[in-house]
Amino acid sequence: MASGAQSQRDIDDLPKNEANYTALTPLWFLERAALVHPNRVSVIHGPVRFTWADTYRRSRQLASALSRCSVGPGSTVAVIAPNVPAIYEAHFGVPMSGAVINCVNIRLNAPTVSFLLDHSQAEVIIVDQEFYSLAEDSLKIISEKYKSNYKPPLLIVIGDPTCDPKLLEYALKNGAVEYEKFLETGDPGFEWKPPRDEWQSISLGYTSGTTSNPKGVVLHHRGAYLMALSGAFVWGMNEGAVYLWTLPMFHCNGWCYAWTLAALCGTSVCLRQVTAKAIFSAIAHQGVTHFCGAPVVLNTIVNAPPTDTILPLPRTVEVMTAGAAPPPSVLAAMSRLGFRVTHTYGLSETYGPSTVCAWKPEWDLLPADERARLHARQGVRYIGLECLDVVEPKSMKPVPADGTTLGEIVMRGNGVMKGYLKNPKANAEAFENGWFHSGDLGVKHPDGYIEVKDRAKDIIISGGENISSLEVEKVVYMHPAVLEASVVARADERWGESPCAFITLKESIDRSNDLALEKDILKFCKERLPGYWVPKSVVFGPLPKTATGKIKKHELRAKAKELGPVRKSRL
Repeated sequence: MASGAQSQRDIDDLPKNEANYTALTPLWFLERAALVHPNRVSVIHGPVRFTWADTYRRSRQLASALSRCSVGPGSTVAVIAPNVPAIYEAHFGVPMSGAVINCVNIRLNAPTVSFLLDHSQAEVIIVDQEFYSLAEDSLKIISEKYKSNYKPPLLIVIGDPTCDPKLLEYALKNGAVEYEKFLETGDPGFEWKPPRDEWQSISLGYTSGTTSNPKGVVLHHRGAYLMALSGAFVWGMNEGAVYLWTLPMFHCNGWCYAWTLAALCGTSVCLRQVTAKAIFSAIAHQGVTHFCGAPVVLNTIVNAPPTDTILPLPRTVEVMTAGAAPPPSVLAAMSRLGFRVTHTYGLSETYGPSTVCAWKPEWDLLPADERARLHARQGVRYIGLECLDVVEPKSMKPVPADGTTLGEIVMRGNGVMKGYLKNPKANAEAFENGWFHSGDLGVKHPDGYIEVKDRAKDIIISGGENISSLEVEKVVYMHPAVLEASVVARADERWGESPCAFITLKESIDRSNDLALEKDILKFCKERLPGYWVPKSVVFGPLPKTATGKIKKHELRAKAKELGPVRKSRL
C-alpha cells in the first residue's frame, strides 16, 4: 500500500471536483457582504462614507487597475498608510489581482523601509500623502544602491480630505499617481478569480525593523480565511458589528479583522490618530461596539481627563488586547468604565492573536484581584489553531501543568505562517521538530491555560510594537563615548514597556555633566533609529558579567524593575 496520505482508508473513492471543492479565501466575504447588505455602511472616515456595494466596486477597480499594470500572481504591493479607507480596500483589491499585500509600519524610518521594499521587491507602493516623503526617501536609498539598474515601482498616493492638501500636491508634482484617479482606470465589474490553491500567499508582513535578519512573514489565503472567522468566534462578534480601527491595519492585517468585518457585514470606523477623545467620541456618535488595542491604548483610556471622556458608555463596548499583558489595575479600571476586555496573545507568524484567555462564568464570582490574575493569562488556542503547547525546547516534551515549570510556547496548525520570505535558515529554526517555535517562554497552569513569562529573545514591547534590544544596542554602541551597552525593557506608564539603556562609558570621558552626555547619546540614537526604539532612560555604570564575559541581562532587568516605571509627563 502507498505510504502517507494516500494510504488512509475511506468508505469511498469519490474525488474532489469543481462543484464540491474550492480554495478557502477571505475574498468571498466581500462579495457576499455586497450582495446581502449593499446599502449598509462599510467604512467611515471623517466625512467619507462607503457602503458594502461601494467597497466591493472600489476593490474590484483596484484589482483591475493593478492587473492592467501587469501586477498579479508573484507581485508584491506595498501599502504605507494609517487606518484610512484605501488600506482597507487594498486588503481585498490587491489579492483579487493575484498579488500579495505588504502593509508597512508607518513608524519605521527610511533606511528600514527601504530595506523592506527592496527585500519584498514591491512593484507598486500605495502611500498615504502624510507618508509620501518616507516612501520617497526610502526609494532614494534603493536607487543609490542599484544605480542605473534600478526600475522604480509605481507610486500611488492616497489623498485625504482631513489632511493638509500641500502634501498631496507635492506628491503629484513629483510624479505620483493619485489613488482615486488610479481606481478610475479599473473596471468596477472586474471578474476577479480566487486563488487556484489556498496555499497561495495573500499577505507579507515584517516582524520588526531589523535589517540583519529580515523576517518577512508570508501568510496564505487558507489561514487568513480561518483566522478571520476564528477572530469573530472567540470574541463573540455579531453580524453588523461596528468596529473602531484603533489597531493599525499594518499590524498583522489588523489581526485579520479587515477580513472578519466583511464576513460579518460590519462597519469599519477609521481613525488616523488614536486619542482617548476620538475613541469616546466614536463610541458615543458612531455606535462603536468593538475595538482592539495594545495595553498602551487601554492605559490612555483609563487615564483620560474628564474633558476627553463621554461617560457613562451608551453600551458595553468589547475590547480585545494583546502584546504585553495588561496590568491588573488597568483591566479593573476598564471594567469599571463599562468596557469588557478580552485578552489574547499571538505573533505575526500566527496571523496575529492565536490564543485567548477564554472567560469562564464562574470566575465572575471570584474576588477582583483573583479575576485580574486569571484575566492576565494568555489562555487557550483559537478555534482556527489546532495545537498549542508549552514544551521543554530540547526534548520537545510538554512541561507539567503546574504553573511554574518554564518552557517554550509552540504552535501547530492552519493558523501558522507559510514561512519567512527568502530566509531558509530562520525557517529551519522556526519549524524545528514539526512545531512553530514562538521564542517566548511560558508556563502551563493546571487548567491548561498558558501564561507568557519572558521573551526568550529580549524583545521589548512598546505600545504594542516589538523592539529588538540588540538593534538598539548596536546604535548605542556606535556613540563615541560608549564602551559597553545593554538594553532591556523597563516598565513605562504610557507605553507598557520602553527601552532602558545601561551604559559603561570610556575611561577618557569627562563625567562632570552626565545629563548633557545622556542627552547627546539620545540625540545620536534619534538620528539613527525609529522614534519609539530610542531609549527612554539611561543608566551609567559598570555592567554585570558572567565568568565568560557575557552581560547578565537578568540582573539589569531586575535593576530596571527597581527603578520603577518611566513616568508619564505631567505637563
